[in-house]
Amino acid sequence: MAYVVSTQILENYGSHCEDGKFSSGNAYWKMKGGSDYLVLDVERPADAMAFVMAAFSENGIGWKEFPTTVVDLEEWKSDLPSCEDYSKFLQDQLMIVSPKTGKKVNRNNKELVNIEEEMYRLEDEFALIEDFAL
Repeated sequence: MAYVVSTQILENYGSHCEDGKFSSGNAYWKMKGGSDYLVLDVERPADAMAFVMAAFSENGIGWKEFPTTVVDLEEWKSDLPSCEDYSKFLQDQLMIVSPKTGKKVNRNNKELVNIEEEMYRLEDEFALIEDFAL
């Protein structure tokens, strides 16, 4: 199954010129954007979210990134905006990942109508990597 996990980024402006700590009154966190990860090779939404947390999250004094939502690929595609340019932009930004390849990220530069074809290609590529590693 394929799931899309979205993340949220927080930036601590207080860490740019001060220590950025709450205890010293220098923390100044602001919400930023995030990323969308298409997670392949997992069976459950919770597995997709846990993988993104383990492989791609950050938890520093100046920057945090963590997963916030998970939906299956079909739901993500159906929620894409009607504006063609923005929809294509979101699809182009999608990062394709898998627990089988760890932190390796593939960018999808094709329309998502062909995402299933891309998924099968990547699964074949991952299988070759696994065969070579054995």
